[in-house]
Amino acid sequence: MIHTHALRVSCRVIGLTCLVFLFACGGGSSSPPPPPISVTLHPQATSVVAGTQSQQFTAAVNNDPQNRGVTWSVDGVAGGNPSVGTISAAGLYVPPVTAGTHSAKATSVADTSKTASASIAVTDLPGILTYHYDAARDGANAQEYALTPQTVTQSKFGKLFSCQVDGAIYAEPLWMPSLNVNGSPHNVVFVATQHDSLYAFDGDAAPCRQLWHVSLIDANHGGTANEAPIFWRDVGNCFGDIQPEVGITGTPVIDPATKTLYAVSKSEIQVAVPACSASSGNPFFQRLHAINLTNGAEMPNSPVNISASVPGIGDGSSGGVVQFNAQSEGQRPGLALLNNVVISGSHYNMVLIAWASHEDAYPYHGWLIGYNAANVQQQLEVFNTTPDGGLGGVWMAGDAPAIDANNNIYVATGNGTFDVNTGGRDYGDSILKLGASGFPVADYFTADDQATLNLYDIDLGSGGVVLLPDQSTGPPHLLLQGSKEGLIYLVDRDNMGKYQVGVDNVVQEFQGDNGSWTTVAFWQNKLYVAGGAGNCDTLKSYDFIAGSGFSTSPSSSSSHCFPFPGATPVVSSAGNSNGVVWAADVSCYGPPAPCSGAAVLHAYDATNLSSQLWSSTSSGAAVKFSVPTVANGKVYLGTRTELEVFGLLP
Repeated sequence: MIHTHALRVSCRVIGLTCLVFLFACGGGSSSPPPPPISVTLHPQATSVVAGTQSQQFTAAVNNDPQNRGVTWSVDGVAGGNPSVGTISAAGLYVPPVTAGTHSAKATSVADTSKTASASIAVTDLPGILTYHYDAARDGANAQEYALTPQTVTQSKFGKLFSCQVDGAIYAEPLWMPSLNVNGSPHNVVFVATQHDSLYAFDGDAAPCRQLWHVSLIDANHGGTANEAPIFWRDVGNCFGDIQPEVGITGTPVIDPATKTLYAVSKSEIQVAVPACSASSGNPFFQRLHAINLTNGAEMPNSPVNISASVPGIGDGSSGGVVQFNAQSEGQRPGLALLNNVVISGSHYNMVLIAWASHEDAYPYHGWLIGYNAANVQQQLEVFNTTPDGGLGGVWMAGDAPAIDANNNIYVATGNGTFDVNTGGRDYGDSILKLGASGFPVADYFTADDQATLNLYDIDLGSGGVVLLPDQSTGPPHLLLQGSKEGLIYLVDRDNMGKYQVGVDNVVQEFQGDNGSWTTVAFWQNKLYVAGGAGNCDTLKSYDFIAGSGFSTSPSSSSSHCFPFPGATPVVSSAGNSNGVVWAADVSCYGPPAPCSGAAVLHAYDATNLSSQLWSSTSSGAAVKFSVPTVANGKVYLGTRTELEVFGLLP
């Protein structure tokens, strides 16, 4: 060690300034300490499918001069294990086969006190394969582990990417995990447009990755020369409710066992000048397609031109027969799939399709038609809601027919002829329970003021049917139905009440909103509804008490008010916890709405709707009946020009 006084002496001896000597000798000071090591990890949050979807993590160690790198662990286990998922020395995580949440950690080798962690949500969701998530139409995905009230915030959640399409997306996007397309597995989002197109997109790739795209009206899909989607003036009453074209409106349905998607296209050959007339003279087509999920090709014996007839003297009938009219019938409800239906001793899987109209342009009826899923050329069953009258469309705001455990079918009809109480067979403004074999009406409910509802076009069936879980107290089998009056009906599915003068024989009815053009969601004994009639309506929750019914005052409500047509909410959760309610404000869906603008997606704490967690700031142009699809840590929303994809920010 060199002492300071010795340095002074040496300076005097050689006649140099002390400053120069100190500089030459290093001044006796030690070198500065090296900068501290730090570890960063990308991504910091992710969601993967159990057993199939790997995730590559990348760790960077700053100020690691020897590049010693990191070691990896999962939930504190070095390298992980089959229960929590494994992670390689290069950071490749392979999830376990069971759902849950885990933490991957990268630890610096040079300084083991320096680490970085990432959260991993593993879902076992088998898919969003039908409208409003399941056959009960309750809109609840209870297998979502990444999106929670803690992670869905303005700083952590947002728009990831979008996928361009060729027409408006009225159908709800569907999602299927681990589907092999072009030789590799993908989580796939399927999108249908009013341009009669189907798209398959990788649900996770950013920027967007299109896997395939097909037109359902080209020669490979049954189309004829010069065929095109319907020009909007060729159907309806010139209100332009769907503009500028009509193609695929109803949400398709997927059979995962056969990897087949079923969709209905609508098209025409325009040979006459559009005249807003039911007698334009153009050839019109509606077809049921069975599509191979892996490549968009038609399955064997597909498609089929939809036609049907029933005996009757109702509107548009001829010679005692009512024919299905491909021009006037609007295929707005989602499609449904019934498995193992027994008809005349044979077993079938059945594709169920329902119709109403375009803008109440007469003549029309409500129809339900069932086709053999294995061979769509075979029509199995046909039902007309008003064979001796008119109207009675199955609208349900795009909701698909609900299906119970015994393959009973539930639909609601709009205004139209009702005469069942006097020996007829017309079911306007009714909730119907149909058997799968032969479509017999096993039971029904009709409001006591049906004549008034019909006179003033106040549809009982403006909203969709939702089946509640089986109850251990009170009637075991219940359903919910919203209406244009804003009344919410709670109906005993085993004793639906039929029609009674002066009284509605239901379990409960109460004023739930200003009027429903939506489908309610149901999760953990809470009903969520945003009606949208009048100026607007808030998103509300009502508590359900088994054996007693619903509270008639909301337990919570949103501060945001949803203008017409309201919102069809969905709920994501991890079982009975971390519930998030998603609802899209699509009020600026014009034309013909008074405004045209972006769809705005909102997220709320499911236990308290006054707590808004997040809302979107950038989205595509709104579509009237958009329903969010929540799957594997992402939210998919259809717009007029693109599929919007939201998720945890990387």
